[in-house]
Amino acid sequence: MNHSHSHSHTHDHVDFDWAAMADLLELEGEAHLPYVRGALARFEGQTPGRILDVGSGPGVAACEMAQRFPASEVVAVDGSPELLARAEKRAARLGVQLTTRVAEFPADLPDLPDADLVWSAQVIHHVGDQLGALTQLAGRLRPGGVLAIAEGGLAPRFLPRDVGFGRPGLLFRLDAAVTDRFNHMRDELPESVAVAEDWPAMLRDAGLADAHSQSFLVDRPAPLGAEPRRWLRDSLERQRQVLADYLAADDLATLDRLLDPADPAGIDNRADVFLLVAKTVHFARRP
Repeated sequence: MNHSHSHSHTHDHVDFDWAAMADLLELEGEAHLPYVRGALARFEGQTPGRILDVGSGPGVAACEMAQRFPASEVVAVDGSPELLARAEKRAARLGVQLTTRVAEFPADLPDLPDADLVWSAQVIHHVGDQLGALTQLAGRLRPGGVLAIAEGGLAPRFLPRDVGFGRPGLLFRLDAAVTDRFNHMRDELPESVAVAEDWPAMLRDAGLADAHSQSFLVDRPAPLGAEPRRWLRDSLERQRQVLADYLAADDLATLDRLLDPADPAGIDNRADVFLLVAKTVHFARRP
């Protein structure tokens, strides 16, 4: 259970082995850290007693919280012991205090301690009953505590509309393919409940107040640095694998060329590769 990953990722079945994607998830978390920092800046001057990062994965966001709130108890919660071990190593490397807790989402939520801030990024959409999961997360809040849910936003842009070969507009067609696969994933989830994804409305239905949304920009201009470029390559390679049935043959051929490390026009070598994405965080408070 982790999803610091963005919607450039592709979605898989609920029993997918996230631990096998540890490297990709950590690189992705680092690439998208600007939005986490922007969201946490809203709590400037506050010291939450306890913070839960539910679905923390390898702990990129949780370690950022531990750095920003050194007097707070930060608990990284995930269903994967392997990813939590990664989070512990990251915390040790950064010299921050971090507690980890193995818990399945959402089944083990009632067993978690209460908290002043509960953060969960790109996790809720992997649960059939999203409102039910939100209600359980809201139940972990102390009075006055805040729930922050990262869901939605704008899909990443990282290449020009016309990359110089293949049909222009590849990223728009990738967006459509990811959406189709996402819808398929949602349909296959156990006890999947269709709901209008008005996140502030759902947060209010979960019993919380002052629900609102804010989007934060990740803007890494060209030429993209080595680490985010490595994440982009790995992410694009994964999309090539899992979206094969959703894309036309010519787009698959374009992806193959982009992923060729020897091609000067490939993702590894292009000077025009950038990363631009908007991440939306939905906030609400327990009265």
